Amino acid sequence: MAVNVVIIGGSFGGLTVAYELRRHLGTGKASITLISKEPRFTFVPSLPWVAMGSRRLSQISFDSRPALAAKQVDFAHETVLGIDHEKKTVTTGDSERRYDFLVIATGHRSANETVEGLDPFDGPAHSLMSAPEAEELGVALERFLEDPGPVAVGAAPGASCIGPVYEFAFELDHLLRRRRLRHRVPITVVTPEPFVGHMGMGGAGTIRRLLEDALDERDIAYRTNAAVTRITADAVEIEGGSPVPSVLSMVIPPLGGVEAVAKSPGLSNPKGFVPVDAHYRHPSAENVYAVGVAVAMPPVAETLVPVNFPKTGHMTEQMATIAASDIAARIGGGEGRTGELAARCVMDMGDRGVYMAVDPVRPPRNTIPTVSEGRRWLLAKRAFERLYLFHARRGRRVPTALGW
Repeated sequence: MAVNVVIIGGSFGGLTVAYELRRHLGTGKASITLISKEPRFTFVPSLPWVAMGSRRLSQISFDSRPALAAKQVDFAHETVLGIDHEKKTVTTGDSERRYDFLVIATGHRSANETVEGLDPFDGPAHSLMSAPEAEELGVALERFLEDPGPVAVGAAPGASCIGPVYEFAFELDHLLRRRRLRHRVPITVVTPEPFVGHMGMGGAGTIRRLLEDALDERDIAYRTNAAVTRITADAVEIEGGSPVPSVLSMVIPPLGGVEAVAKSPGLSNPKGFVPVDAHYRHPSAENVYAVGVAVAMPPVAETLVPVNFPKTGHMTEQMATIAASDIAARIGGGEGRTGELAARCVMDMGDRGVYMAVDPVRPPRNTIPTVSEGRRWLLAKRAFERLYLFHARRGRRVPTALGW
C-alpha cells in the first residue's frame, strides 16, 4: 500500500520536497498531496524588482498545478486550519486529510504588530515580504516620485530577512539618479544589525567593508544597532535616538510562524516556528518534518538589538532536499543524509551585483567566504531568475552553484 505524504505550502520548500520525493519514490510507493492557499508559485527574490517596476508579478510567477500534475503530485487549493500530530491529520476549510508523513513548508507570518505603523496595509510603512506588499510598495513609489522627499529603508528588531533592505536602498538610489531626482532624496538605512552586512549570519568575509564603501559612495546614511519603535507618515522612530525623517519607509518586519502551525498543540515554539533535528524531523511529533522559514533556528549570536538567523530560498531548498531524502530512506527502512547549510546569494546594487558564498552559514566556517562585485553578477541574477522559472514550471529542480 502506498505511503501517504502531505506537504503544506507551495513555495520553494513545498515544491522542492514534492519534486524530490517523486524522484526518489515511484507512484506505487507514495501518494503525495501538496496543500496550498496559493495556486501560483512566486519567485520571491524578485519582489524588489516588482516594487521598482522592472518586473510584473505575472513575469515571476506561474500556476504550480500543471507542474505538480506532471510529477503525479495532487494539489489541494485549500487553507490549513490545524494539525493533529497524534491523529496524523491536517484539517483545512474543506476537508480533513490523514498522512503517514507530513512536511510543513508554510513559510512565515509577518509580525507587523511588533512595531506601531509597520503593517503595509494599515500603517504608513511598506514591506517586501509578499507579492501583495511588493505591489503596494510599487504603487507608493510611483506616487513618491511625483513628490519626493526623505526615505528610510530598514528592518525591525528581530528581523531575519535583511538582504532586501540593502537591495531596495541601492535600487532606489540607482532609479533616482536615472530620473535626476537623487539630490532631492536623503536615504537612510536603519538596521538592527551590529554592523553593516551582518545579515543575521555574522557577516561574510569582506562584505562589511564592501557595503560600507558602497553606501558611503552613494551618500546613503546608515544606522546600525537601531531598534525601530514606531513608524509615522513622516518619520521612523528609533529607541534612544533621533527620528529618521521619511515620507517613504520600507521596513522589513520580524517573522513568526503561521497561525495554523502556531495554534496546533505540540508542534511549535512560542513564536510559531517548528523545532527540528538534523534531518528536519520534529523531535517528538512522529513523521512530521519542517523546512524553510517555518523551521526554528537560533541566532548565530546574541546582539544588542535582536537579529535572527536568515533563511533564503537557497537554504530552503537544501533543507527540503535533506527532508525528502530522509522520508524516502525511512520508507525503505533506512535513514537519509544530513548536512550543514551553506549560503550563496546575489545582491542587486542597482548598477552592479555582489555575489556572496559562505559554507557553512554559521561561523566558524570551513572556507573563507567568497565576496565578488561586478556587473556580471547583476546579469547572472537576472539570468538565474529566468532559468529557475523555466525549469520550475516544468516540474524540474535547478541544480546550481550560484544560489540566490
